Amino acid sequence: MNSRRSWIVFAVGVFAYMAAVLQRSTLGVAGVDAAERFETSAALLSALAVLQLVVYAGLQIPIGLLIDRVGPKLLITTGSAIMVIGQLVLAFAPSIGIAIAGRILVGAGDAAVFISLIRLINSWFQGRSVPLLSQWTGNIGAIGQILSALPFAWVLHNVGWTPAFAAAASLSFAGFVLGVAFLADRPADVPEQPRVASVKDAVRGLGTTLKRPGTQLGFWSHYVTQSSGTAFALFWGFPFLVSAVGIAQGTASVLLVVIVLTGLVAGPILGILTARFPLRRSNLVLGITATLGLVWAAVLLWPGVPPFWLIVLLVVSMGVGGPGSLIGFDFARSFNPIRSLGSANGIVNVGGFTASFVIMFLIGVILDAQFDAGWSGSLYDLDAFRLAFSVQYLVIGFGVVMLLRARRRTRRKMEEDEGISVGPIWVALLRKWKRRG
Repeated sequence: MNSRRSWIVFAVGVFAYMAAVLQRSTLGVAGVDAAERFETSAALLSALAVLQLVVYAGLQIPIGLLIDRVGPKLLITTGSAIMVIGQLVLAFAPSIGIAIAGRILVGAGDAAVFISLIRLINSWFQGRSVPLLSQWTGNIGAIGQILSALPFAWVLHNVGWTPAFAAAASLSFAGFVLGVAFLADRPADVPEQPRVASVKDAVRGLGTTLKRPGTQLGFWSHYVTQSSGTAFALFWGFPFLVSAVGIAQGTASVLLVVIVLTGLVAGPILGILTARFPLRRSNLVLGITATLGLVWAAVLLWPGVPPFWLIVLLVVSMGVGGPGSLIGFDFARSFNPIRSLGSANGIVNVGGFTASFVIMFLIGVILDAQFDAGWSGSLYDLDAFRLAFSVQYLVIGFGVVMLLRARRRTRRKMEEDEGISVGPIWVALLRKWKRRG
């Protein structure tokens, strides 16, 4: 049975992560306001969001190494403090250049929180509760997206830009204070795992972690499931719903909340399936990705404006993709020792955000290219978005191919390690999993 202290650590860590998601997603509902405030193009406006994700993804592996070196508490509290500074910079930014600097700080602080929390869960909990709590982490953290879509959006549209972003920053400040007061890297009665002695040893260990096919399988699983929903929720979804589909701003905000609510329902279900059927995890990932591809095809190919029920189906599908991406971290846990789990989780977390910022940036570039080429409609009309959103099939399709290759190599490696064929190895691994959990 887990101690009361472990649940306090979990609650504080999840609160800090929820605040981080709020900071990350505030720009998603402020896209139209940002375009008016900074008077900029779609491509440059896209860069405002993309640079945040580039910084986030680029720091995942260094942050992972730091987790293995200095522990997750320091990184969660430091990341929360950096996000506070970044959001305050954005709140008072007089130009797009200053705003970009603020979002870079937000991305840097955000990069430290989630994978540090995943490491805390692995230190404070054991067995089958780990994949379940990992799913609940994503679900509870995603409440930050609801906070951005509803109360933040209300303050933004009724009070103003500066009060809205300053209020959002205050939540991460609370996460910082609570983290300093209550977080700990591990239970007091658990001996500390050996830490790397030097940067050279850390880099060498990172290379070993990268080479593990199971780590790569986690990376590509995260890549294909998270990216579509992230690109939609963090930036392009709101302009698409309002300007292209013609949905009222209030209804569009509610639809962004539906993505989160769907994750709250789907996450625990996926956590149970992951824990009970660990040998079918990649099939879950591929099924979620295929569903997203089919629903997006229906939306983009629909003659005229897609009906509201189809838009709802789209956001529900993307809501399943969010918790589906957390399966990637379960692959990292299965195929890496705990002493290198921080760097392994960092590698996995790069996947979805790499695909997300590529998709987000390309959507902006394609929208601008159509407009510059003499597009007869407006920059954000439905036909312009149809072509722009189609770029997802290239980016995610590449990820599916790489996922299948990583899965094949993972199975082959397991055969080599166990010295038996694929059929018996899955049975053996299932028994091993049950012994661990």
